[in-house]
Amino acid sequence: MSNKHGHQARKRFGQNFLHDPGVIEKIVRAINPKPDDVMVEIGPGLGALTEEILSVNPALQVVELDRDLIPVLRTKFFNYPEFRIHEADALKFDFSQLVRDGKPLRIVGNLPYNISTPLIFHLLEQAGVVQDMHFMLQKEVVQRLAAVSGDNHYGRLGIMAQYFCKVQPLFEVGPGAFRPAPKVDSAIVRLVPHDTLPHPARDLSTLQAVVRTAFNARRKTLRKALAAMVTVDQLQSLGINDGLRPENLSLADFVKIADLVYDNKSSDSEAEEVSHD
Repeated sequence: MSNKHGHQARKRFGQNFLHDPGVIEKIVRAINPKPDDVMVEIGPGLGALTEEILSVNPALQVVELDRDLIPVLRTKFFNYPEFRIHEADALKFDFSQLVRDGKPLRIVGNLPYNISTPLIFHLLEQAGVVQDMHFMLQKEVVQRLAAVSGDNHYGRLGIMAQYFCKVQPLFEVGPGAFRPAPKVDSAIVRLVPHDTLPHPARDLSTLQAVVRTAFNARRKTLRKALAAMVTVDQLQSLGINDGLRPENLSLADFVKIADLVYDNKSSDSEAEEVSHD
């Protein structure tokens, strides 16, 4: 499936190029780029969104992995001298190097479905240098990002996204807006990192481990799902019913459990040090 630029959309990159002008305009309105924002686009593809952002923000930077697209982008936007292309894998890219004059990044992208979840986790780790993110994702991924406890879509992605960011689903986009048309509906989501974390954990990696362990056994009760990490008595001491399933717990509950696990680990290692003295 090629287009007027003769570029074959590549399955291994999960490429679906945006071409509907009405949808592109609606996305750019939602992003609302300003001339002096530090804008970064992930996976610009053939530059449909890029073109609209560049017309407002000529110093846009893009991160693109598909080296066949880079000459297409260079040719198309040769008259924007400040436009920069980083040929890199966004999953491994250090976005903090793009911060200019201490101004946080505004990140946008039509993310390939096959990397969207790991990429969002990667970006959440760098949320400290980000003002906001606007992504086109599979509708189901947006539902997972925005889900609250008790929803079918609630899980690790939503909890960790909401730990770092306010999540706002904006609007849905049908398959016809892309070439080739994907088999699923897409949606636009806005992620705005919290200035102050609403439920800060003492140790982020412990929180991630608790949430991952819980949802690896999402059909089990907490007492079973987290048996290796906390006792029933400890869960009850936090006011958490051990007969619930992971999907019934709020972010605040998971942070409470993680803090307790972290305190247990710290007191265990202190006890070990004392016994070795």
